[in-house]
Amino acid sequence: MTADQDGSHPPQRLGLLLAWHGSITQTRMKKALGVAGLTPRHAMTLMHLEDGPLSQRALADRLEVDPSVLVGILNDLEGDGLAERRRDPADRRRHNVVITAAGRAALDTTNAALDEVEGGIFGALSVQEREVLRGLLDRVNTSAEDFTCGE
Repeated sequence: MTADQDGSHPPQRLGLLLAWHGSITQTRMKKALGVAGLTPRHAMTLMHLEDGPLSQRALADRLEVDPSVLVGILNDLEGDGLAERRRDPADRRRHNVVITAAGRAALDTTNAALDEVEGGIFGALSVQEREVLRGLLDRVNTSAEDFTCGE
């Protein structure tokens, strides 16, 4: 653990320690996302679309957001030319969402910036230690319902 600028250390309570590191990580990640002009929600949406089209319902489920929230996200992405909603040819009542070439370019820029940030944050950890950390974080009892997005 590193010391603050004044030489003090963050709190030793595990929850506070995680929050302290999380706050710093969030700040660095938001700066990295800003390189491509994306918010965290926009970037996560594009990341889910990277492997191919998804129905709006499936995308809302993956992002763990209400469909009405997804509409706002998609409006932003479509307005910026990063994603498109298209009628599903098999079911004209349903829309599929696809990433555009501009969305892929923005995502490539974002991923490069995020790789740099993560390299700085986790550089002292081996690949194995990173996987252990990922496994431990997956087991931490948190829920999307607890999350309040400050975008």
